[in-house]
Amino acid sequence: MEYLDFELPIKELEEQLEKCQQIGEDSQVDVTSTCENITQKLEETKKNIYANLTAWQRVQMSRHPNRPYTLEHIASLTDNTFLELFGDRGVKDDKAMVGGLGKIDGQSFMIIGQQKGINTKMRQLRNFGMANPEGYRKALRLMKMAEKFNIPVLTLIDTPGAYPGLEAEERGQGEAIARNILEMCRLKVPIICAIIGEGASGGALGIGVGDRVYMMENSWYSVISPENCSSILWRSWAHKEQAAEALKLTSKDMSEHKLVDGVIPEPLGGIHRDKETGFKAVKEYILKGFNEIKDLSTEDLVAQRMDKYSKMGHYQE
Repeated sequence: MEYLDFELPIKELEEQLEKCQQIGEDSQVDVTSTCENITQKLEETKKNIYANLTAWQRVQMSRHPNRPYTLEHIASLTDNTFLELFGDRGVKDDKAMVGGLGKIDGQSFMIIGQQKGINTKMRQLRNFGMANPEGYRKALRLMKMAEKFNIPVLTLIDTPGAYPGLEAEERGQGEAIARNILEMCRLKVPIICAIIGEGASGGALGIGVGDRVYMMENSWYSVISPENCSSILWRSWAHKEQAAEALKLTSKDMSEHKLVDGVIPEPLGGIHRDKETGFKAVKEYILKGFNEIKDLSTEDLVAQRMDKYSKMGHYQE
C-alpha cells in the first residue's frame, strides 16, 4: 500500500500495529491490550484525517496509485461479462477510451470510459487516460449503436483532460468533444455518468452529459486542473492548493451547486482500501439512477435532460 503525504501518521500507526502483532506471535508475551490501544488510536487518526481533507488532498486521493481504474470497475460491475468494442471507423482505436457491452444485474449497458495505465508501459499505451479525437468519435459511435438497439449508456469518467497535442488538434479535438456534447444532449436512451477519479475539462465533458451524473466522494470535476489553473494565474504550480480551493471542484462543492445528482460514498480512506465495498456502492447508485428514468418516454427523457442542463449556472441578459 502506498501512502500520500498527509497519510504518513496512518502509515506509522499501521507499522506499529504490525510490529506489535508480530511480537505477540513470536513470543509468549501478551500484547493484546497494546494492540487494542494502537488499533483504537489508528481508527481515530483515520477518521480525523479523512473527515477534514482539503480540496487539494481530495485531488491527491483521486490520483492515488492504488485507486481502481475504469476497466477494474467494469469487471466488477459486469461480473466479467464485458465485451469490448474497438475503433472509430475513421482513424484508429484510441486505447485511452474504452467501451463495449456489459450486463449489470441482468440489465445491458453500453459502457464507455477513460482508462489509465497501472504501470509505465500501460500508461504510455493508454496515453495516461487522455483521449484523442478518435477516442471521442469511438465513444460517439458506441452511443449511437446503443441508441439504435435501445440500450442505456453508462460512462465512467477518469481523465486529466483530453490530449492537448498538435496532432489531436489537427484531427479536430475541439469539434469531436463538442459533437459528443451535442449528441449526448439529444440521445434517445438513458445516460448515467459516474466520475470515478479525475474529471478534468472538456476531456470529461466529452462523455459527461447524462440524465444522472454521480461523483465518487474522493473524485473531482472542474474546467481545469489545480496545477494548470495555478500556472495560468500565478505562472507557477506553487499555488495549486489555493487554486483547488477556489475552483470548488470536490464532490461536496459540486453537489451543493447542484451540478451533480449525487455523491457515491467511499470506504474510510478511499475506495483503494476496500474495493469491493466501493464497487458495490457504485453499482447501487448506477442502478438507482437507471430505475428512476427507465420508464420515461423518449420525449420526456430528452426534454428533462435538456432542461436539467439549461438550468445550471446563473446569468443575466
